[in-house]
Amino acid sequence: MKIKGLRWWIISLIGIATIINYIDRSAINIMWPYIYKDFGILDADNKQALAYITTFFMIAYALGQTFTGKLMDAIGTRLGFVISIAGWSVSIALHAIAKTLASFSVFRFLLGFFEAGNWPGATKSNAEWFPAKERAIAQGIFGAGASLGGVVAAPFIATLYIAFGWKGTFAGIALLGFIWIIPWIIINKNTPDKHPWITKEEQEHILDAAVNTTTKITETKVYSWKELFQFRNTWGIIVARFFIDPVWWLFVTWLPTFLKEQFAFDIKQVGSFAWVPFLFAAMGSLIGGYYSSHQIRKGTQPVHARKKAITIGSTIMLVALGAIVYHLNDLKEHINFTIALISVTLLGFQFIIGNLQTLPSDYFNGKNVGTVAGMGGTAAVIGTLITTLLVPILTKTNYNSFFILAAVMVPLAWICITFITSKKKSIL
Repeated sequence: MKIKGLRWWIISLIGIATIINYIDRSAINIMWPYIYKDFGILDADNKQALAYITTFFMIAYALGQTFTGKLMDAIGTRLGFVISIAGWSVSIALHAIAKTLASFSVFRFLLGFFEAGNWPGATKSNAEWFPAKERAIAQGIFGAGASLGGVVAAPFIATLYIAFGWKGTFAGIALLGFIWIIPWIIINKNTPDKHPWITKEEQEHILDAAVNTTTKITETKVYSWKELFQFRNTWGIIVARFFIDPVWWLFVTWLPTFLKEQFAFDIKQVGSFAWVPFLFAAMGSLIGGYYSSHQIRKGTQPVHARKKAITIGSTIMLVALGAIVYHLNDLKEHINFTIALISVTLLGFQFIIGNLQTLPSDYFNGKNVGTVAGMGGTAAVIGTLITTLLVPILTKTNYNSFFILAAVMVPLAWICITFITSKKKSIL
């Protein structure tokens, strides 16, 4: 049996896994403003408690990014994804039996560690299954999964919470990951050079040495973490991720709390509004991927095309965040305008991140791709840890500093990509 366009089936499954990933991780953020009293937490301490829980998640996520990046390079993406999604599905199910803030934190730690594998795994899989000119759009599909997870999560979690309570919600969403494993194992039988279902035409398209040398991993030296730090491109990627990723997490973690505190929303209203910015983010992911892929087809070098896309996305984010900061005192009276500006901000972020996450496969080859992607993910989490701990302090009276912090971090990330990374591969 042969399947045309097998690579698109693979990336579609990864996109669905990413939707599940975001449903699982977003559940606590959406429900927390309405369940923290079940754990004996006072109103004044609820944001600090959420930051505490999120910190455990992010520490594990940082460790998991680097560890699972190595894991994906060592055992391949087929088994690597199975281990990752089975691990995070068990972890989210355990949330249903949490009785204290401490037990919640332990289960969040496990969730963060296993969920981390989705990102280096996707980057490596895209390097294996797509030539350079198609990788950004493939990464855009994957990134759209993260955004669509945010779109689905708010109304889906709110509906489950109203129907079954928070314990039933955690138990129910755990089933999604186990169901996903079945088609993944069936369809993703092997890499494109050995897959029994791939057509000859698609195999030649993917493995063409003129456009994609990353599949010839036997000819590429495998570098250690220490050796990879000798390349400026490694530093450009990880420092840019350190600055830009926390902006996304500011909204993923704190948007439901922001809506409850600033607009007195109940969970049904959060479910009705909080999905909109993530729909725009999905659009940004697909448009950003299409833009750089289109530039490459016109003859632009892949790295230059990614950098142009990152510049456009950074501009979009700065304009939207600047408007939020400028009109901040008026936003309390205009929920639709507020949601619109946040939506444009996340559109710009996803325009950037799909291209930024593709750079490891542009700069590096073979078994170094997943490792560099994991290192970038770890740096992203470290930056997010810092901002997560700052939010309860910055938002004691208002959210002015919250949005100013987001606006400052965008140009810092752009500078790293523009002036630290080079115009060619580190490893040829």
